[in-house]
Amino acid sequence: MIIVGELINASRKSVKAAIEAQDSLMIQNIADSQAASGASYIDVNAGVFVEKEKEYLNWCIDNVIEVTDLPVCIDSSNGAAIESALAHFQEKSNAVPMINSISLEKKQMDQLLPLISGTDLKIVALCMSDDGMPKTVEERLSVAEQLVNVLVQNNVKIENIYIDPLVQAISTDFSLGNAFLVTIEEITSRYEGIHTMCGLSNISYGMPNRKYLNRTFMSMAIARGLDGAIVNPLDQQMMATITSANTLAGKDEFCRNYLKAYRAGKLDE
Repeated sequence: MIIVGELINASRKSVKAAIEAQDSLMIQNIADSQAASGASYIDVNAGVFVEKEKEYLNWCIDNVIEVTDLPVCIDSSNGAAIESALAHFQEKSNAVPMINSISLEKKQMDQLLPLISGTDLKIVALCMSDDGMPKTVEERLSVAEQLVNVLVQNNVKIENIYIDPLVQAISTDFSLGNAFLVTIEEITSRYEGIHTMCGLSNISYGMPNRKYLNRTFMSMAIARGLDGAIVNPLDQQMMATITSANTLAGKDEFCRNYLKAYRAGKLDE
């Protein structure tokens, strides 16, 4: 399971304040704790700083590199900021970063496709187009098919593509959770070697006791083939749910990861 640690995101008030104050120690502590808790990538997002996004993304990357060898996930809707951050990271690390994200929207495709074509970069591909956000399974699968075709035709390896069918709040439409799950299953069965990714907590937006919905939905999604998530790795109960669900879904040979987590005290209630 690919875990993208979500906590270095300037939309969080404490992180925004730390970036503005250039509080390296706080950002480094967040990066280090996520790495120690099982993250595969450290997400960096400075999108709230429109004028200084490039500068602050690079600063965040410097602090991540200071404390961990993990690759970053460069998280931005600004193609120029992604290009700058990518070059900055690659100057200082041999790790292969992730780009979050590309979509079928023409502006994003035009900006990012030249950056990723023919490289080993990992790319999160959102099931979104210029027609907006899809709701039905059929709409999601149509966009996913177009994304996969465009990326593969432009020299992006199938195993470097992480399709995100977009988790949407069940508080607005109770059918959206199941639509996501069916889409995940269809994508993993249609495209051998492809990965799937999501920002899972959107599912419970507007609902009480969100953590229960989030954990249950995570288990259901893993059972359908989800193998990547943008989550808080410091949430020990969520991480325990992920470990358990992977084991029950037959993705943990001889239950090694489950037993390792148990011996490390990571499955304690």
